Amino acid sequence: MTREVVAVGRKTLFKDIVERMEQWRISALPVLEGDGRVIGLVSEADLLPKEEFRDSDPDRFTQLNRLSDLAKAGAVTAEELMSTPAVTVHADATLAEAARIMALRRVKRLPVVNSEGLLEGVVSRGDLLKVFLRPDNDLADEIRRDIVDVLFPAPVEPVHVTVTEGVATLTGRVQDTARIQLAVRMVRGVEGVVGVDCRLAAADTE
Repeated sequence: MTREVVAVGRKTLFKDIVERMEQWRISALPVLEGDGRVIGLVSEADLLPKEEFRDSDPDRFTQLNRLSDLAKAGAVTAEELMSTPAVTVHADATLAEAARIMALRRVKRLPVVNSEGLLEGVVSRGDLLKVFLRPDNDLADEIRRDIVDVLFPAPVEPVHVTVTEGVATLTGRVQDTARIQLAVRMVRGVEGVVGVDCRLAAADTE
């Protein structure tokens, strides 16, 4: 996550919000109160209704079905504009959990909060994708140390781990074939792994 976060308070004005988004090149701002508790989020989508309805008289269908957007078209403060409750993620959440929240809630940025709901940072889609920049050697070392050596401490034939462009390949012969599928799942769960090519075989395989 990014720890230096641009945020606004309840009473921050519309124009100030737009200026901060433009200055910092971000698409959403957490809204804070008190000692830093996240109470909402103002995004570009919350600001657009003001332009959309600026010079138009909404028809009856729009009035009935887009009450929230119409209200935001007349809003002037962050408190009036923000979406609440804010979609957040806890600091101890995994990257997979953060990615799942982003996908389900269709958001590009997530405020990261502690157990008391206080802001600690912000994680973006770009932050989540950076994990795939991990060097192949680092991935191979982690897989070998934390997975292969634990699941297959005494293989019949040494288990070799190679990683190329994020794809992990496992080769060798093992006694306990029941653990092979578990190994595949665990390797796939290593942050930065793109795919798994498992070539582990039973000890009696020729």
